[in-house]
Formats: sequence, C-alpha cells, structure tokens
Amino acid sequence: MNMTLKTWHKNGWLRHHQTGRNEIGDLLRIIARDLVDSEEGISDDWRFGIAYNAALKLCTILLYAEGYKAERTLQHYRTIQAMPLIFGPERKEDAAYLDACRAKRNVVEYDYVGAASKSDADELILFVKEFKADVLIWLGKYHPDLLEK
Repeated sequence: MNMTLKTWHKNGWLRHHQTGRNEIGDLLRIIARDLVDSEEGISDDWRFGIAYNAALKLCTILLYAEGYKAERTLQHYRTIQAMPLIFGPERKEDAAYLDACRAKRNVVEYDYVGAASKSDADELILFVKEFKADVLIWLGKYHPDLLEK
C-alpha cells in the first residue's frame, strides 16, 4: 500500500490541522532559539536534545503546512516519518537519522548522562541548519502565505 498523509489520516495517525502565518512564525522562532542555545556552553546531552527539538519543529512545520497534526500516540515518531511523505522518498534516510536521534534523545532525557557525544550534537546541529534551509525553500515554493513578510 502506498503511504500518503491521507492514508495516515484515514488510519487515525493524523488529524486535520489549520495553520497560519503566526503559528509557523512562532515555530520558526523556536527553531532559531534552539539553534543558538544548542551552540552555547552546555552539556553535549542538552545540546543534542535542544537540536533534536529544533529538528522536530521543522518536521512539525511540514505537517502543519500540509494541513495535518500527528495524534498523541507516537507523536514524535509519526511527525518525523511524515517527512519523506511530504519531501519525497529520497528523504527516507533523513527520517531514519532523525528517528535514531529521537531514540538517543529519549536516553539522554530519561535514562543516563553522557549518551550524546560532542560529535553527535555537532552533527545534528549541522543537519538542522541544512534542513531548516530546505524547509524554508519548500515553504516559499508550496506555502508562501505561511511565511512572515
């Protein structure tokens, strides 16, 4: 079966969501804050967690712009896995990378200290910066009304 956002909605994994310029702007400001904060003098675990939060917000923007929001059950997972449904199958590896980051973020948040290395955090921060640029280009092309002037 070919998975689409409509299929996910039919399965009960997504619900319709009406977004607007203000909500997308707020999310973009959270991402900007998180990118700045993730490069401050804090632990690599927190740098990683903050960068993960920015990546998740970028995936959220994609879903919101398409008119959907993930249901509570497996919300982070579904939000991330929607990326290749929106951007195309060539982004499956990026979704897999972010899912691995999701699992690592859960470890550093709930299980123990030191699970994220400096290189883990640096790599994710670089990924988020590049992903943010891609999302902004995509918004400009497909949903320019959602971008602040």
